[in-house]
Amino acid sequence: MANEFKNRIFSEMKNNPNENLRPQRGPKLYKLSDKVVNMLTDRLADEYVAHYFYRNAANWCGDMNYKKAAAFFTTEANNELQHAEGLQKYMVDFNIIPEIPSVDTVFNFNSLVEIIYGAYDLELDLMKAYNRDSQIILGEDIATFDFLTKYREGQRDSVVEYNDLINALDLIDRNDKFQVLYFEQTYF
Repeated sequence: MANEFKNRIFSEMKNNPNENLRPQRGPKLYKLSDKVVNMLTDRLADEYVAHYFYRNAANWCGDMNYKKAAAFFTTEANNELQHAEGLQKYMVDFNIIPEIPSVDTVFNFNSLVEIIYGAYDLELDLMKAYNRDSQIILGEDIATFDFLTKYREGQRDSVVEYNDLINALDLIDRNDKFQVLYFEQTYF
């Protein structure tokens, strides 16, 4: 195997002598396909949307004096930012400079219940997107498929977490502020 590699490299050098004049370039580096880069860029946008959604939710909860929910959504916002950073690092590791997409940064809320349902929808859509992308990528880029495993698992866990919160909401009168406060104190 090593001899085959050595022979191929020397053969390429012999057939392309001008290429040897650029030693700073080195061998041709592997890059992610445009298809994979586009998928990862779409997920990068989704992670930033989630970050800003949770950042706004934390601010709203803090203003409404839902202190535990504010802390929870602050952590969620930070997690989403870490996901975005992870996607960018992966692209950079494979010689792609990510284009950071523009996304909505302002979300307005009227209730904690609305935030929880919005978060569930957001996490479910993101889980479906990572699953769909992974199915497409499996046949052409196993390294990226493997990389996305932690994102698929994280999304699954998030969907389950918000599903549990929605199930708990079904136990209270959502129009009773005291019960919503009790819910917040109990489940966050």
